[in-house]
Amino acid sequence: MQFLCKRDALCSAVSQVMRGVSPKAVNPALEGICIRMEQNAVVLTGYDLEIGIRTRIEAECTQPFTFVVNARLFSEMTRRMTGENICLDIDENLNAVLSSDDTKCRITAMSAEEYPALPVVESMTKTAIPQPMLRSMIMESHFAASTKVDRPIMAGLLFEADQDEFFVVAMDRYRLALRQEHVPGMGTFRYVVPKKALMELVGMLKDDQEAVCEFSTNGKHIVFSANGFDLFARLLEGQFHNFHSSIPPECKTTVTANTKDILGCVERCSLFINDKHKAPMECTFGDNAMQIFCKTAIGEINDRIPCEIDGEGVNIGLSNRYVMEALRVCGCDRIRLHMSGSNKVVKITPLEGESFIYLIMPVQLKK
Repeated sequence: MQFLCKRDALCSAVSQVMRGVSPKAVNPALEGICIRMEQNAVVLTGYDLEIGIRTRIEAECTQPFTFVVNARLFSEMTRRMTGENICLDIDENLNAVLSSDDTKCRITAMSAEEYPALPVVESMTKTAIPQPMLRSMIMESHFAASTKVDRPIMAGLLFEADQDEFFVVAMDRYRLALRQEHVPGMGTFRYVVPKKALMELVGMLKDDQEAVCEFSTNGKHIVFSANGFDLFARLLEGQFHNFHSSIPPECKTTVTANTKDILGCVERCSLFINDKHKAPMECTFGDNAMQIFCKTAIGEINDRIPCEIDGEGVNIGLSNRYVMEALRVCGCDRIRLHMSGSNKVVKITPLEGESFIYLIMPVQLKK
């Protein structure tokens, strides 16, 4: 059995499906890439039982055959071979010979019988969304997903659609990140996708506004299709918090400020905070200024930036990391902070609308 294909196409496909390969597994087949030879194509799959990535490339095949090769070795070898084309010959004893120009090598393959099948996701309803939009929604919310193992559902991102409004939400016990877009024809759905799968998906998406990503689900698994690749993931089970109830409907104080000014101030403050020396930032809003004070064993800092304040003055303690992570991805020059006192959640939004909402719980200040 033999197939012949373009080297660049094979290398690109291998580098992507490698993302779904388990680096260490009890089943050696899971450390490999499954290769299925079809009439005019080769289908490559990487699957670690949590995430599966599949793609196909054009190839000249002599006859159908399926086998598994060690992912690391196959990736390194194909990437280093010279020539425009790569030919792979494999016999019934699973001896695979790779050749390109003057280079030839033999790789011991494995039977595909022990390779698990990807989940079957047959849905009549496929949701399509522009790839740049989906990427930004994931990147501007994923940081708030929980890293604790006690509540696995919070380690994922909620995908929720209500008619034409699409939400991507991540949260833990102390903060929430929400991205919202108006996407006609989204329908109605609600499920939680593992963060790990979505971070792999981000690497597969393009910046082309004309390119779309389609996804569908069978209730247990979800499959994303984009740019010739299919990414499979198991949905997280459990009840995700009703994030709508966490968003305060009104506030007593609104602060408008330059994003870079606040971020720079918080970053300077963060030089005095680390895992060994922890302390909240004491933020005081008043007289059209935001003042930040922090003191640890390393030293202390007083910083001040101008801002517009509408409402009561506020003195509140905040986590430097939570503020930094939100502001670094918000993607706008100016933001608004909405507050209702020193012990109430802080809401961060853009100047117009609520395409993103970040909620941060305050930290108790020592008197």
